[in-house]
Amino acid sequence: MSTVTVQPTGITPDDVLAVARGDAGVVLAPAAVDAMVASRSIVDGIEAAGRPVYGVSTGFGALANTFVAPQRRAELQHALIRSHAAGVGTPMPREVVRAMMLLRVRSLALGRSGVRPLVAQALVDLLNADVTPWVPEHGSLGASGDLAPLAHCALVLLGEGWVLGPAGERVDAADALRAAGLTPVALAAKEGLALINGTDGMLGMLLLAVADARHLFTMADVTAALAIEAMLGSERPFLPELHAIRPHPGQAASAANIHRLLQDSRVMDSHRDDLAHAVQDAYSMRCAPQVAGAARDTLDFVATVAGRELVSVVDNPVVLPDGRVESTGNFHGAPLGFAADYLAIAAAEVGAIAERRVDRLLDVTRNRELPAFLSPDAGVNSGLMIAQYTAAGIVAENRRLAAPASVDSLPTSGMQEDHVSMGWAGAKKLRTVLDNLTSLLAVELLAAVRGLQLRAPLVPSPAGRAALDALGPAAGAPGPDVFLAPVLESARSVLAGPGLRAAIERQVGPLS
Repeated sequence: MSTVTVQPTGITPDDVLAVARGDAGVVLAPAAVDAMVASRSIVDGIEAAGRPVYGVSTGFGALANTFVAPQRRAELQHALIRSHAAGVGTPMPREVVRAMMLLRVRSLALGRSGVRPLVAQALVDLLNADVTPWVPEHGSLGASGDLAPLAHCALVLLGEGWVLGPAGERVDAADALRAAGLTPVALAAKEGLALINGTDGMLGMLLLAVADARHLFTMADVTAALAIEAMLGSERPFLPELHAIRPHPGQAASAANIHRLLQDSRVMDSHRDDLAHAVQDAYSMRCAPQVAGAARDTLDFVATVAGRELVSVVDNPVVLPDGRVESTGNFHGAPLGFAADYLAIAAAEVGAIAERRVDRLLDVTRNRELPAFLSPDAGVNSGLMIAQYTAAGIVAENRRLAAPASVDSLPTSGMQEDHVSMGWAGAKKLRTVLDNLTSLLAVELLAAVRGLQLRAPLVPSPAGRAALDALGPAAGAPGPDVFLAPVLESARSVLAGPGLRAAIERQVGPLS
């Protein structure tokens, strides 16, 4: 098992993926421990001096002007965690919670939160013991960060609340800690607030989404190329010189992928010099790089935003090295909310144009002499007719989900928190859009494979042959209708996994 070392300078996106999805171990670097010790000494000094400082000697939110006596400040931190663990709904996936916990460790390790190292170590111990808090899906407004989700994580440190059991069931946290040999933590001044103020939940979801979108956008080029090949489309619109004159980098990368995927194909050779061949293909074929490329450029922007957030201090208040403790607004999730909404729009359109190619592949008037709905015996059999219905329904849902969450705001906390980002909601629905995109591309993959099968004895491109090998056992040969849902599930598994891309790249070289 690999190990991620949390430094006082932050962590990388790959670190987050390794812990969230790869179950990598986590350790705190000695320099991170030193940074936390230094910032904690400043908080201890404030406590000793009796100065009023938000979150140390006062209440929270609308109660920021309420002084709390020294003997009740530890109680204040525990009460904060209990009251803020107010989420409802189904639990968030394990990978999201693990990403969120690691990012909270990262935030504390930056040395601006004023917590003792043992608090960060307690979160590390949960990760390493595979104790995952039960975090309900509803509760965060994205300012002051992801308060409720993070509070559900912090509550487990106190030996309270719930964790996810092996089968996803809800388990009492005290029992889970005992079974893992872990001891509950008693919080000191400032530490409860430091555990819940920040953008870790929405950032974790965004980082996972960025990784998923990178794979899916490449696979969108693959399924587009296969569909174009099956429909006897032209490769000429993807020539590099045509994209050099409109220098969007994502467009050039997507076009290069599609052009390369269409080479060495007897299917393409069969009509390349045919004067009766269409002068121009439909937009869903010819403009594939323009749409997928724009999505790639959007993804690059989103990755930049997420990378900046990975090195950001998002706590409130923050402990500065010169001894000041200042209130900030860095927990506000607007940068991440905007980014999540933007990427959801782009991903929805990648799926929408794929569905248009599926419809064209199935339409006997437009698919260039393939049978109706790709069934050799259409009429008695319906072929992939309803698979396209499924794709159309998913496109419609993605369009609804592409409506931005970040333009909404509801005031809270007695108008103290009078503008919120809805970044958690934006990141959560982005994950749904990408999951839906996986299904949409799987339908296109199946339709393209069926179309290439029906072009036999013409031999398809190396990418086409790899797709036939990967999906052929589940799809079977063209023939009478079969129970289609398991075939679509297999196509989705092939599309989402690394195997098909790896098989194609062994033949044509790396894809962008």
